[in-house]
Amino acid sequence: MKTLDTDTLIANHRLLLVGGKGGVGKTTLAATLALRAADAGRQVLLVSTDPAHSLADALDRPVGPRETRVAAGLTALEIDPEDEADAYLERVLTQMRPFVRQEQLRELTRQLQLSRQSPGAQEAALLERLARLLDESDTRFDLIVLDTAPTGHTLRLLSLPEIMAVWTDGLLRHNERASELGQVLQHLTPGRDLDSPLGKPEDHATAGMAARSRDLTATLRTRQQLFHRMRDRLLDASQSGFLFVLTPERLPILETHRALDSLTASGVPVAGLLINRVLPEGIESDFLKARQVRQQRHLDDIQIRMGHLPQRQVPLQQDDIQGIEDLRALGSLLRPPQAAS
Repeated sequence: MKTLDTDTLIANHRLLLVGGKGGVGKTTLAATLALRAADAGRQVLLVSTDPAHSLADALDRPVGPRETRVAAGLTALEIDPEDEADAYLERVLTQMRPFVRQEQLRELTRQLQLSRQSPGAQEAALLERLARLLDESDTRFDLIVLDTAPTGHTLRLLSLPEIMAVWTDGLLRHNERASELGQVLQHLTPGRDLDSPLGKPEDHATAGMAARSRDLTATLRTRQQLFHRMRDRLLDASQSGFLFVLTPERLPILETHRALDSLTASGVPVAGLLINRVLPEGIESDFLKARQVRQQRHLDDIQIRMGHLPQRQVPLQQDDIQGIEDLRALGSLLRPPQAAS
């Protein structure tokens, strides 16, 4: 088994995604790693997209949709998927408003409201927010630690940069073909407007169509480049990595294994495993001894399924981890073995 060196991980990466099944302690460990990186002198942004909003509980201080300094070198931010979806649709409506006629605006608004309930709407909104956040944070932070939503949501989110880039490429090609067709028609029928072929140029702003087309193309290209940059960043193992948190129990192991296959197929680099809540040695209770035997079977199963990945065991703590000092104490348990000895 290769030991996961978390200190090297947080020192050498610019983006670290921490994910896993709900309830395994990923938010606590994401906060622990972010604080440890900040204590080492890095400027860190800790971002949570988990709708459970447990980041504030782990830090034991208020965290919301605005960046909040929670410790020296550590800034935290909680992104609410519901609020982000609403803001995203409002931005789309604002961007599209100049490209549609007034009578079309009501239908466009209705279609956007319907899309609010469609599958993937929240993930698309989160993707754009995160992509812009990564762009804007490059000059302000050395490391971004992303505490992701439970596994299924995260897998959908990580598949979106490729999907959105392809979708935007299609829109660009369609818009450019429409623009070219408009130019041909204008050349063939000088003095005519596509919206009203029988009208006069002074009655309908023919030149305005070309301007709208150029503006729409520029908007789509900006989004295309944004998604491509995020996709390239996610796939670059030299700056990004996905860290799975799991407990030595059957369901988290199965879910992590499936997610690992999915991320590997997508080319997303997986940095390793943090196996949380491992029972300590020297247990006297017969009940806990029995649980330890069962736990060892699960640990063996992890080796069979995912033993090729670097991993680190995190011992079960006597009490809940809450607040900066608790997180710092937990982080000390993640020191490299040679440093801990």
